[in-house]
Amino acid sequence: MDRITQPFLWASILMLSLIVNTAQADRVKDLTNVGGVRGNQLVGYGLVVGLAGTGDGKDPTFTGQSLKAILESLGVTTNPYDDYDLAQSRGRPIQVDNVAAVMVTATLPPFAKPGQVVDVNVAALGTATSLRGGNLVMTELRGIDGQTYAVAQGSLTVTGLMEEQNGTSIQIGIPTSGRIPDGATVERQVDNSFDKSDHLVFNVNVSDFSTTAAITEKINEVFGDGTAFALDGVSLAVRAPVGLSERVSFVGMIENLDVEPGIPSAKVVVNSRTGTVVINQQVKISAAAVSHGTVSVSVSTLNEVSQPGPFTEGRGVETRDVANSTIEVNEGAGGTGMIDDTVDLRDIVDAINQSGASTTSLIAILEALKSAGSLKAELVVI
Repeated sequence: MDRITQPFLWASILMLSLIVNTAQADRVKDLTNVGGVRGNQLVGYGLVVGLAGTGDGKDPTFTGQSLKAILESLGVTTNPYDDYDLAQSRGRPIQVDNVAAVMVTATLPPFAKPGQVVDVNVAALGTATSLRGGNLVMTELRGIDGQTYAVAQGSLTVTGLMEEQNGTSIQIGIPTSGRIPDGATVERQVDNSFDKSDHLVFNVNVSDFSTTAAITEKINEVFGDGTAFALDGVSLAVRAPVGLSERVSFVGMIENLDVEPGIPSAKVVVNSRTGTVVINQQVKISAAAVSHGTVSVSVSTLNEVSQPGPFTEGRGVETRDVANSTIEVNEGAGGTGMIDDTVDLRDIVDAINQSGASTTSLIAILEALKSAGSLKAELVVI
């Protein structure tokens, strides 16, 4: 198999210096990611101490057990009973009002080396009401293989706040979760195939055959035919230098190439919770008639009291509440608008705005147009 040599790399650098950026071009770095170069999720269980009475005091079972295990590992005898539940039943449990059991999570970046630090997220597991002012006790962070890759410890940064006084409480944000910037130290490196494989695989962030083909063509144009070849609509393989230093430089040059990505498919994204509608420029609508209106239903209730009449005492007649309800239905003035064949986003928005539709009505209109076959786009409801 042919290998990319050092002179070829210097020639490639010279060719890159002659490339002129185009207005609509994007960098390969922004369109792809290198296969196998990714972060790894870490998780751990630990205790936060130093809380001002906002810990797991209401339900201290597993928190007390964890605290007991930590103290005994440090040579501290907590109580004369080995079983926590037995100690609690005899009135001698460990007090955990200032302690909270937490889950600790972090993402180990690619190529992270032992001794480097990463941020960690901390979230309460039990009945703690706030982690504000707490300190995380040394916690092992494990990967999916069960191995320890980092150790976390430190003071929490909690942005949420909860105050309660005289039966009235106010909460801002979430006080039961926080972060520790640079709170974990990496202890183990994760192996990857970056320096072992003959080819480097670039995965396109958004599946698109035309974008993958454009990136492959650009790499071959700059570094020579046969340097890259497409695997499918998402991935392409690139022949890489053998030396690790040259390989790093080679990937850096590829990532800074400018490529015109493929035109995205027509898509309409609707957020049903917020009423947000996003329509990209490729959407087209064929001719259709749209009719919409508003219907309001109002229910009013007049509560009255029915009193028994004279001379009814002893006949089982009682005073009762009577609810008189009336229902009124009002149908607003609807209208029928004509949407002509459109070819760009401005015409679509103008046509729907002219129909007088609100955001809620706009969502309903788009769904109806899709069902009728007039909306030439993928409708995504989130």
